[in-house]
Amino acid sequence: ELEIASETKSGIFWQYMTGYTRPSFTPELLHDLYAVRDYLCALAEHEGGSPFQYMVTASKVPGIYNLGGDLPRFVGLIREGDRDGLLTYALSCAEGQYLRAVNFDLPHTTISLVQGDTLGGGFECALADDVIIAEEHAKFGLPEVLFGLFPGMGAYSFLCRRVSPRRAEEMILSGRLYSAQELLELGVIDRVVASGTGEKAVYDFIDQDARRKRVRQVMHRLHRAVNPVTRDELHRIAEIWVDTALTLGKGELRKMERLAQAQDKRLAALRNAD
Repeated sequence: ELEIASETKSGIFWQYMTGYTRPSFTPELLHDLYAVRDYLCALAEHEGGSPFQYMVTASKVPGIYNLGGDLPRFVGLIREGDRDGLLTYALSCAEGQYLRAVNFDLPHTTISLVQGDTLGGGFECALADDVIIAEEHAKFGLPEVLFGLFPGMGAYSFLCRRVSPRRAEEMILSGRLYSAQELLELGVIDRVVASGTGEKAVYDFIDQDARRKRVRQVMHRLHRAVNPVTRDELHRIAEIWVDTALTLGKGELRKMERLAQAQDKRLAALRNAD
């Protein structure tokens, strides 16, 4: 579910979500994200330090960064009343978010390059990174409220690092889509660039950052010290999300299924176009 590329000369490690199964947080994507973490930590231990200063997460799916939770899996587990299965999935997502939030305990600046729609858990994934660069056509949203849920991968915690708690709550309860420009003005994302120029914008950011890299890394550490998102906090959120999900009725589950079907039609159209 991931393609990786390393540029040791410029200190960049790229990971591209491929959406091979579906462009959501499937168990397969979670497995590959953990495998990348293990690789980077082992490499740093072997080399006596990481050769990378930047880790960039992007997507190979045209027009889509990540659409969030694995909706068909949710529906199946909820209908079966399988709390253990749902909790295992939710805690895996929560742990991944915590590891992103602390940069795998490596001296990386993490960057999300958003070149398409990012919804639910996809938005939460980007929020866990130090820097978010988005192309101007990208759309962001937390649609969980539309089927009686809330974003369970720490959206409220991560948004409160960037905006006020009241604004974070408004964004979650609205269920609406936001443009990249709107989120830039709110202070949620860091840069908006022209469509098709995202990768160039990453290199431009890194070139500009070189002069202040040490200070920026210290500021990120201060940010995490003053506004920490802890493992225990994210795990508690995941448990609340699971218990809430198990109370959903038939109507909410049908809404979730319709959203999944709309996503599948969109993916089928993309693949036929290719």
